[in-house]
Amino acid sequence: MSTQTFLSDIEISRQSKMQPVEKIAAKLNIPVDHIEQYGKYKAKISLDYFHSLDNVPKGKLILVTAISPTPAGEGKTTTTVGLGDALNRIGKRAVICLREPSLGPCFGIKGGAAGGGYSQVVPMEDINLHFTGDFHAIGTAHNLLSAMLDNHLTQGNRLDIDINRIVWRRVVDMNDRALRDIVLGLGGHANGIPRESGFDITVASEVMAIFCLSESLKELRERLGRIVVAYTRDKKPITAADLKAHGAMTVLLKDALKPNLVQTLENNPAFVHGGPFANIAHGCNSVLATKLGMRLADYTVTEAGFGADLGAEKFLDIKCRHAGLQPNAVVIVATIRALKMHGGVEKADLKTPNPVAVEKGIVNLEKHLENIRMFNLPVVVAINHFVADTDEELAVVERHCQKLGVKAIKCLHWAKGGAGAEELAHAIVEITSKPAAQPFQFLYTDEMSLWNKVRSIAQNIYGADNIMADAKIRAKFKELEEGGYGHLPVCMAKTQYSLSSDPSLRGRPKNFDVPIRDVKLSAGAGFVVVLLGDIMTMPGLPKVPSAEIIDINDKGEIVGLF
Repeated sequence: MSTQTFLSDIEISRQSKMQPVEKIAAKLNIPVDHIEQYGKYKAKISLDYFHSLDNVPKGKLILVTAISPTPAGEGKTTTTVGLGDALNRIGKRAVICLREPSLGPCFGIKGGAAGGGYSQVVPMEDINLHFTGDFHAIGTAHNLLSAMLDNHLTQGNRLDIDINRIVWRRVVDMNDRALRDIVLGLGGHANGIPRESGFDITVASEVMAIFCLSESLKELRERLGRIVVAYTRDKKPITAADLKAHGAMTVLLKDALKPNLVQTLENNPAFVHGGPFANIAHGCNSVLATKLGMRLADYTVTEAGFGADLGAEKFLDIKCRHAGLQPNAVVIVATIRALKMHGGVEKADLKTPNPVAVEKGIVNLEKHLENIRMFNLPVVVAINHFVADTDEELAVVERHCQKLGVKAIKCLHWAKGGAGAEELAHAIVEITSKPAAQPFQFLYTDEMSLWNKVRSIAQNIYGADNIMADAKIRAKFKELEEGGYGHLPVCMAKTQYSLSSDPSLRGRPKNFDVPIRDVKLSAGAGFVVVLLGDIMTMPGLPKVPSAEIIDINDKGEIVGLF
């Protein structure tokens, strides 16, 4: 009896026949003069070229999101890649837009983030490890502002900053829980002013959000200048522009801002640029990359982090609002394995057929479908197929989706690449060729109060009864309103594992309230961050981090990376 052998993602990646990046650029008619190569297979595209396309007709935008993630995996990035490859296979010019992976989860628990199986972007190892240095530039720009703030305090504090009202921390692109709360300036006056502070992970930095929402160096500089770092004793906001830091920060980011071009395993173009997390930030790749894709291709397929309650909501309410974007269709990725977990099955038992558990867990998918429909967007379900899935389990999902008037399509792109997602590609072409039944709408208006915006998301998207906060937090909402920030959208920092703020509640929780732990202004990014439950902006490493198995062999090859 023979057994089937599966190659790891990194082994599949190494076997790929990559084309020189200038050939990938040629598929999008990008002139060679506007390609800045980082080796043979990576390049940045000049901002001058991007702006030369301002009046070019825009292609269709497809957003890929998912059900609430579980340890079983959903494969959202893999599906994004597979769909992009499939659209190219059926004769459409398509490009994909992804976020850059963070080193934190790469060396922590998640591993790489460049797709999987035969639906990957390459060079996979480079993309997961340093890539073109964008994250280093973002972290350095952020920490330059931190250093200039502390230097200002040491050099006399001309702006009369209240050290008890400093809100700007430092960042590092690694999971390091020991840095969450620290004391700075110990060791005497030469080392600065002693005060409490801490670190966030780079992907949670406001600089990352600004980077991903800016469309030019001028806009980037202006947004950086609006960052509020502290308040004076009479509660006046102090910005990066007040510290005269925003110009130097922009200098550090001038090359990073150019979108990165790579390719899929099937040699189709992919822009991988920017990378805020969706559980603690706004969870979308750069506006520059998305708009560049739309100006160069018939179809641009992009993803938003985690489930439709997180990345998709922020993509639609924050990114689309700021950038004037509107998706033509949405794909929700689900797996039989994940639905079984939402139905109460433990990870160790997922290989056992259990259509009853799928039936119980499908309420999670139903809620995410409802969420997308609140924005009046057409939607299709992609069932990312695993070898242990049974026809009976698949039939449960197909039957439920049929009742809801949604196509559920079995996809085999992990095993077959673009060929395994052609049915999904045809479905996308079909639904995007029809006139929109209703106009796209945001979940809330700019005019709503911040408190009501948060409540709208909690009640409509999460299914909560209400939101709750103590008097101190309510006072922060009031201060932001009085400070002129009430018109901003809100960015909810919430666990990805549940529709609620309690990660242990799978499926579709009901009869719960959402506790607000803190509220933070991101004036440069143009939104207000609302922290829910126990969510952390600096993750920690697990008991056995991926870093323990990532290594390099005698041939100089990386091992253990996904």
